[in-house]
Amino acid sequence: MPELTARVARAVAARGPYPLAMRVRDELGELFADAEFAEAFGARGRPGWSPGQLALVTVLQFAENLTDRAAAHRVRYGMDLKYALGLELDDPGFDASVLSEFRTRLVEHEMEEKVLDLLLTALKDRGLVKAGGKQRTASTRVLAAVRDLNRLELAGETLRAALEALACAAPDWLAEAVPVREWAERYGPRIDSWHPPASTSKRQEMALVYGRDGFTLLEAVHAPDAPAWLRELPAVQVMRMMWVQNYHRTVSEAGAEVKRRESKDLPPGRLRLASPYDTDARYGLKQGSWWTGYKVHISESCDEADDQDAPTGQATIPGADGPPPRLITGITTTDATVTDAEMTEPVHHMLAARDLLPAEHFLDSAYASAELIMGMKKNFGVTLVNPVLMNSSPQARAGAGFDRTAFTIDWDKRQATCPRGDTST
Repeated sequence: MPELTARVARAVAARGPYPLAMRVRDELGELFADAEFAEAFGARGRPGWSPGQLALVTVLQFAENLTDRAAAHRVRYGMDLKYALGLELDDPGFDASVLSEFRTRLVEHEMEEKVLDLLLTALKDRGLVKAGGKQRTASTRVLAAVRDLNRLELAGETLRAALEALACAAPDWLAEAVPVREWAERYGPRIDSWHPPASTSKRQEMALVYGRDGFTLLEAVHAPDAPAWLRELPAVQVMRMMWVQNYHRTVSEAGAEVKRRESKDLPPGRLRLASPYDTDARYGLKQGSWWTGYKVHISESCDEADDQDAPTGQATIPGADGPPPRLITGITTTDATVTDAEMTEPVHHMLAARDLLPAEHFLDSAYASAELIMGMKKNFGVTLVNPVLMNSSPQARAGAGFDRTAFTIDWDKRQATCPRGDTST
């Protein structure tokens, strides 16, 4: 820590609430050592910013909900961040693009949880988080950074994206393989830049035109005289998968006939592509609302002030009054089709790997079933605290007839007694 930076920052901070960034540096020290990220950075090339410092900026950026540009501006002009990063007062900082490049590098080297692991290790060493106590987990939707497209738009934009990729990779081949002039008018503009026809019959005909053109292009790409590497282009691979999912073709003596798949013939949602640009995004449904993208499950500690003296409780921040801090203990991202109940056990495996299993785990009803409540207690020693799912049978929804709760079950005799007293055979 430069002496001048420390002296000036502390003098400025004395006039108001002590900044979070400076408090992190004072109480937690150097959280992220550069050596922890060594495998993601080469030994050769121009010198870059310290990955440990970029990791700390990323954490503080998340805590204050800052954009990359705003975070870079704070590093350049903010006294508190210069103090936290140990920079000289005249340090010019970095360009905002460095943060995006840093996150991309971590993902490419499968180190996306490295920062959280290191942070939790430091917090455990100081008694701010530990196994036992109380935690809670909830999920929320994450929107993909793509436009929502219906099936007609999805087919047209996927074909257009493949043509754009081929036009850049092999323009001469493309000019000979397809009717460029006609297709340029049809697939030149993005699908969201014009309105499709309002007539249902015309929209259906347009979908079939897209289907026939797509099969024509795929045949050309896979022809024996076509360069083999063309079919390996990502956009072409996405288009091939999209056509398998949305069209089928029958060949008879009269020729080839292209048809769209009916709803009942579509692949399950977990496999169905929702965008030609983000092939991991899926259609999701939760509480009656649809979205395209992902789902994130976040776990955090939630001990109260009265719990801090218990053997399994968490300590308060040194020198601070009030309840223990709310600390994120785990984050898991899935596609939008994965249900909460499917993630109950993986979340506990993740917490166990970090030695942060709670004694009581608070969840909503979507995460729990009788089997999961018993299984988590038996396998992990964790008590699930949650409401159970309401009876969703047709009888219960209608308020008429008898549902299974109206019957008495004798599990030893394997018999059921109906409301009139008759026993099953």
